[in-house]
Amino acid sequence: MGVFVYLPLVLPLTALPMARLAEQHLHPRSATRLLAAVGTTLALCSTLCLALLMVVGTAQLPGNPLPDGWSDPEVRAAVPYEEKAGLVAIGVLGAVVAACGATLVRHARTRIRAVRALPPPSAGHTATLRAELPGEPTSSRDTDGATPDVAVVASPDPYAYALPRTRGHGGRVVVSTGMLTCLDGSERRALVAHERAHLAGGHHRYLLAVQLAARANPFLLPLRTAVAYSTERWADEEAAHAVGSRRTVATAVGKAALFSNRPAGPDPERATLPAFAAAGQVPRRVAALLGPVPSTGLWPPPSAHLGVAAMLATAGTAASALSSLNATVMLVRILHAATPL
Repeated sequence: MGVFVYLPLVLPLTALPMARLAEQHLHPRSATRLLAAVGTTLALCSTLCLALLMVVGTAQLPGNPLPDGWSDPEVRAAVPYEEKAGLVAIGVLGAVVAACGATLVRHARTRIRAVRALPPPSAGHTATLRAELPGEPTSSRDTDGATPDVAVVASPDPYAYALPRTRGHGGRVVVSTGMLTCLDGSERRALVAHERAHLAGGHHRYLLAVQLAARANPFLLPLRTAVAYSTERWADEEAAHAVGSRRTVATAVGKAALFSNRPAGPDPERATLPAFAAAGQVPRRVAALLGPVPSTGLWPPPSAHLGVAAMLATAGTAASALSSLNATVMLVRILHAATPL
């Protein structure tokens, strides 16, 4: 096992060059899936190695509840500086668990508050939907002519976000009257199409995964930022395809950001609930929408720099997975041999 147990703690650095290049050159759908998979794998490997270090280090402490055989010289030789590393790993792993737990709790509370804030369906609500979303395709409406997956909240604050499916509630697009008054009919349709793309693509899962990965290893913070941008770009492209005009979506994004009274950066309270104008990077999103449609091909790489970065990230991820797997197998064998029957 040796020093290789420490490698997964620093190998996430190999994914950083790919984060910015992927969001620049890959189709946003491919960038989102690739970065989320890489970030989650690297975070799991680093957390596993922290757990291994904690087990070996804890076994050397007096009064520990682990078997006495786990403090044998053979076990200590498996990890260099096992006692100091173990003590540090206990604190770091505790911080990781606490941070990930806090993220999950905050995410659950945000979704619960968002569900409770939804207005109850009513005749007045149906009429509001007819008036605020003119031109909606008939197939997307119910028998009363309303859009059943869109909830309009009476609020002067301009905002819109996608509320994923929860127990007893289907996925909803939540939009305020303040936001609707800022946009014309075609831009409102672009907004709704954008948020529906978030729901259809399950973007909240990717966002939550990279949030947890960044909590597990701070080296993965750039991947969280990149995925937050690429999910918005993914929804932008889907909305442009749905409404048939990239310029309309670009105008809607720009106007929503202009009239929104919230900061342009990620909203910590809704970091895992995709929002129309709260994910930041609005100028880049508008510029991308005014440019050509991104290619969906992955091979050959659209950029030589991206190809090199992808190879580096792949090698780092593979090395991290192999190192953590090797360390786990070796430690299990050693501890099994050192455990009295």
